[in-house]
Amino acid sequence: MPMRHPGIAEVIQREILPRDGRFALEAYEFVLDAWQHSSRLLGKPPPKGKPVETPEHHVSGRQLLDGIRDLALREYGLLARTVLARWGVHRTDDFGDIVYNLIDANMMSRTAEDTRADFHAVYDLDEALTQHYEIKLEESE
Repeated sequence: MPMRHPGIAEVIQREILPRDGRFALEAYEFVLDAWQHSSRLLGKPPPKGKPVETPEHHVSGRQLLDGIRDLALREYGLLARTVLARWGVHRTDDFGDIVYNLIDANMMSRTAEDTRADFHAVYDLDEALTQHYEIKLEESE
């Protein structure tokens, strides 16, 4: 599978994975994609060609987790839970660890109000990614 963000992937492999190998590279790339997705959902899309967070495009932990759930279901459907588990992600706190690893590598930013606790047990991944899942079909004309 090709890397989603080649330049960023190299930084993650060089700076983050050697000190915290709990999560797959794909989990980090997915969180960056989910941040962009969340930004668009909130009406503050990131600038073109800039796949990392800037202060004016900041989303809260809860907003990011909502975007993560939405994007995971859009991209992976009922396999979303399995995909995330394969990447080492088992709870919302894991996304907090990924985000803070990205912050430590200067690939995301935080405000004074942001904490890891923002990601603590926000929702149960099994429930959020499997219950109430609907396949939405576009209406034909």
